[in-house]
Amino acid sequence: MFHKEGYKIIATAIVIFLGINIAAYVSIQAQEWIIAIFSISFVFLILILQFFRNPKRTTQIDDHTVVAPVDGKVVVIEEVFEKEYFKEKRLQVSIFMSPINVHVTRHPINGKVAFSKYHPGKYLVAWHPKASEENERTTVVVKNKHIDILYRQIAGALAKRIVNYATEGEQVSQGSDSGFIKFGSRVDVYLPLGTPINVSLDQKVRGGESVIAKI
Repeated sequence: MFHKEGYKIIATAIVIFLGINIAAYVSIQAQEWIIAIFSISFVFLILILQFFRNPKRTTQIDDHTVVAPVDGKVVVIEEVFEKEYFKEKRLQVSIFMSPINVHVTRHPINGKVAFSKYHPGKYLVAWHPKASEENERTTVVVKNKHIDILYRQIAGALAKRIVNYATEGEQVSQGSDSGFIKFGSRVDVYLPLGTPINVSLDQKVRGGESVIAKI
């Protein structure tokens, strides 16, 4: 299964793949060159297909847990001052996605979307200290009767488009599709101070399944 954000790119890649290989077959006499062109273009096609894959995830719905919004590796767990929405200290958990990770963003909790905003910006590498404040990003806040959390999609040096489906006022389900980041980057989650964290630095997590915090 592929994410809908990849349909046009996948279709274009297939057309280009067929065009290149048909042209090579018709115009090139050397068999080894035809094989080389096919192999290289096939690898690129596979990379595009795997990037936009959207595997089915089974989320154990639980109002007392926060699940990872994306696949990747935990690179930050620290207390910071969140100055865009809460304007107070929060626990930040950051998950870095490599180009080979699934790039679907999922809602970490059940609740109501209280805030959703897009910010244009730079494309610093995702692990840069200023990336969360200066890069292209979206900020989403979801609230329920137990907790309110903020998660932020952050573009990186390769990511040139962030897609965010969260709309203020809508009710969302834990683990449901909330967006997509094209070609890499990271997601920051901001939790209330004192929230028990269920992950450690460098731990790999799966979006919609791995519990990153207990409420």
